Amino acid sequence: METLLVDGVRLEVQRIAGPPGGPRAPIVFLHEGLGSVAMWRDWPTRVCEVTGRAGIVYSRRGYGASDPVPDVRGSGRLAPDYMHREAFDVLPRLLRALDVHAPVLLGHSDGGSIALLHASRFPVSACVVMAPHVIVEEVSVRSIEQARDAYAGGGLRERLARYHADVDVAFWQWNDVWLSDAFRAFDIRDDCRRIAAPVLALQGLDDPYGTLRQVREIAPTAGRFELETVPACGHSPHRDQQDDVTTRIAAFLDGVA
Repeated sequence: METLLVDGVRLEVQRIAGPPGGPRAPIVFLHEGLGSVAMWRDWPTRVCEVTGRAGIVYSRRGYGASDPVPDVRGSGRLAPDYMHREAFDVLPRLLRALDVHAPVLLGHSDGGSIALLHASRFPVSACVVMAPHVIVEEVSVRSIEQARDAYAGGGLRERLARYHADVDVAFWQWNDVWLSDAFRAFDIRDDCRRIAAPVLALQGLDDPYGTLRQVREIAPTAGRFELETVPACGHSPHRDQQDDVTTRIAAFLDGVA
């Protein structure tokens, strides 16, 4: 695993080799609110193999082996526009450092929202999102409150500690901002309207963190948009229905240059 310095912050990066001389755009994997490079496990490698593409997986600041956030519950607390900042500031700099142009973005949950925001302003070859958030729903808030309780005394902290160098930073930067009053105004639907690249949105029918409204309201006014539901699936389609989801993504990307 390597680290890359982006604006003075070391980010954990995993590169996945594609076929020699392959002309297809690489896939950049964007993790969920509690995710990291390690938490994807071997699924990105599998997706790259079946699609014939190279891949890049990275941990956002405060996650995995990337640099932590100082005073994460005080002066370092994330602002309500943290996903915008990742999409508009950090990700473009990371892609330039990696010499990657117009990639395929594949994002899960928060990573899906970041992918949609980036695609609304920057060139991408395609955008695949799994259980993204375009607005804040009450069901999301309730589930995140339950996650807070599980972290405090239900064993969640121990499970997450395997994937993060500083598990408290990883958890609280996500949990605090989502449960803040200011974050209730989060709404990226207008941004989504401006996406011109093809978009595939996958939503589990049993997702405790969001309803079908999250994907139905992406609705870009330009470009191809495909919405697919995944039965018997919660918030993580790539884990709950891995074979089915991998096949769907491969079929969608087959026509993307």
